[in-house]
Amino acid sequence: MSQTKTPSITRRTLHYYWVVTRRHRGFFTLGLLSTLGFVGFLTFGNPFVMGLIVDKLAAEPPWLEENVLQAYAPYIIALIGINLLGQACSKIQDYSVWKLEVLANYDLATSTFDTLSNQSMTFHAARFGGSLVSQTQKFITGYTILSESLIYAVIPIGLTALFTLVILAAPLPLYVLTLAVLLVIYTIAAWMLFKRILPLNAATAAAQNALSGELSDSITNILAVKTFGREAFERQTFDEVNNEVFAAGSRRMRSATFRGGVTSFIIVCIMTCMVIFITGGSVWFGITAGTLVMAFTYTYSLCMQFNRLNMTFANIYRGFGEAAAMTAILDEPRLVSDIEGAAELKVSTGAIDFNDVEFAYREEDGLTTKVFSGFTLHIPAGQRVGLVGRSGSGKTTLTTLLLRLSNLQKGSICIDGQDIAGVKQVSLRSQIAYVPQEPLLFHRTVRENIAYGRPDASEEEIRAAAEKANALEFIEVLPKGFDTITGERGVKLSGGQRQRVAVARAILADLPLLVLDEATSALDSESEKLIQDAMANLMKGRTSIVVAHRLSTVASLDRIIVLSEGRIVEDGTHAQLIEAGGEYARLWSRQSGAFLGDS
Repeated sequence: MSQTKTPSITRRTLHYYWVVTRRHRGFFTLGLLSTLGFVGFLTFGNPFVMGLIVDKLAAEPPWLEENVLQAYAPYIIALIGINLLGQACSKIQDYSVWKLEVLANYDLATSTFDTLSNQSMTFHAARFGGSLVSQTQKFITGYTILSESLIYAVIPIGLTALFTLVILAAPLPLYVLTLAVLLVIYTIAAWMLFKRILPLNAATAAAQNALSGELSDSITNILAVKTFGREAFERQTFDEVNNEVFAAGSRRMRSATFRGGVTSFIIVCIMTCMVIFITGGSVWFGITAGTLVMAFTYTYSLCMQFNRLNMTFANIYRGFGEAAAMTAILDEPRLVSDIEGAAELKVSTGAIDFNDVEFAYREEDGLTTKVFSGFTLHIPAGQRVGLVGRSGSGKTTLTTLLLRLSNLQKGSICIDGQDIAGVKQVSLRSQIAYVPQEPLLFHRTVRENIAYGRPDASEEEIRAAAEKANALEFIEVLPKGFDTITGERGVKLSGGQRQRVAVARAILADLPLLVLDEATSALDSESEKLIQDAMANLMKGRTSIVVAHRLSTVASLDRIIVLSEGRIVEDGTHAQLIEAGGEYARLWSRQSGAFLGDS
């Protein structure tokens, strides 16, 4: 992250943190007030009373007192009261900070989840899932770091400095003036070094996010790593990214060391000033012993707190740096969003129209890959349409545009005459049952995965859907049947089993529109026939789009569209296209086992 962008990102991070803090300002205010009480009572109350005791001891030695306890009783009572009140403020401070962090972290987690879940597939395709998880955790942790640093360190130090200057101003004006100048120098130096180190923290966090992404990518594809014997290659790639984390961390550490040296020198100057004034204060200015004790205690406490401020600033810098990546994501506009006043999609018959559609994939480097230009297609209500063509012809892209996972550059897509760009995305997708080529299963039970499209479905309906998808037989022999955990992305099931669970989910959803993107690609021939029969029943009365490489999957459909480079090159039934002897017939004759190859 460049140095010019960092202050803006920092301000935006503060904005998001302040929004949740203001939402729970009651606990934040309670934390501030309890901090004020804690510092006032314990940091200043105790030394102040001790100073009075020292003055009394100097003026009236205890051996001259007839009853020492009675003479010093007010001071003892004051000390006990001050410490009781200070400890009470400390406990209130702990509670308010804990409550603030719990509530704020909940809000921040919700905000980041909503942002990520509502971003487009183009956004997610360009990022590692593991890196996004890491960035979310760091963004939330950053708030905890900042809130605790403020309440437990920065604000107490500020109050300590203010109280010290105010209390000592009358008896030690020259001392207070010198101390104030040194504190101003310290603050300016800390701020200048803050601006210097912040981009280094952001760079370190970015390198750590890249490391998380690389680790996630390797672990997610561990089967490919092992089957190709590429462990050494992945280790080399990991080491390269890890070395960048080390280098970024080293640059940050060198800067932090320099910062610590500068601020520590200023602390030494303050301590030197204190020793000189304390040593000669009584002789030069006629200051009482009690006042000198107070001055020493206050200044020493202030120096120790400022010394710890180095670590506090380091934590704050790190928190801002680690939050930078997610802040940038939160500020990133949604590529696909509902327009203001978007309506609910109402499907009556299910007719679909692609009107003069133009679409190109846009890469982050600004390059584009055109897929459709002037594409037009009308699918009557209830028609079952197959989309075939070689890889890259636009079949899957057409279905993702129908689901509005990406926006068109030109043209429109209408369902029953309603432009999908003007309806709520949730209402659009709630009318389309979608089964992708790669089955999308959660690390949950088989039952939960099937019922994902209809969480209120009964046990009988779930079993019936599984039976229609030819999945019931294998589910019942699983260790826990429908309660078996499928594993991350369904890794505990075979490819065919995962696909049948996905098909069962679509069957259970029972929606008016159906999109099957290679829904039978992972099935053996016997299972494919059974699934095709189930899908034939499912598609009755529903507008259906079936993307297939296996031409046998679409041979019985009402209509087959042959795509090539984003254009319709043939359109008709299986029999008509075979008789025409064109592209479809050639593909049919060249495939092995009715599967369309890429050759």
